[in-house]
Amino acid sequence: MARDMQITFDCADPAGLSAFWAEALGYRPQDPPAGFESWEQALEAMGVPPGSRNDASAVVDPTGSGPRLFFQRVPEPKQAKNRVHLDVRAAPGLDGEARMAALEAAAEQLVSHGATRLRRHEPAPPLGAGHIVMADPEGNEFCLD
Repeated sequence: MARDMQITFDCADPAGLSAFWAEALGYRPQDPPAGFESWEQALEAMGVPPGSRNDASAVVDPTGSGPRLFFQRVPEPKQAKNRVHLDVRAAPGLDGEARMAALEAAAEQLVSHGATRLRRHEPAPPLGAGHIVMADPEGNEFCLD
């Protein structure tokens, strides 16, 4: 039996980082609890102080098939290279120059939303299709693949 899972990001700005990843993956913010029109309204009713309202955030796949992404505020900054990272499939079914052009377009779009381009790996057949290494606004590495 497969288990449901979520991917959790430790970060300084949960709202900002969740907005970036929603844009990068085509996700949307998780709906507020039933009976509330907004998260602000829900957090107010729960008695969460204004200074703690950006302690967590989540985004979900609008189709319901992808994992939930959860963002939690932590006090320490990112210290080292990620040992696990996300590969964003930005060029499915493409090869060669068409693939790299699609990856470049995706990289440009994500840079406009706060990502940093780190390096490009050229195609190296037969196994290396080429990819671009990026970092999200808080420095978490991911690949456009």
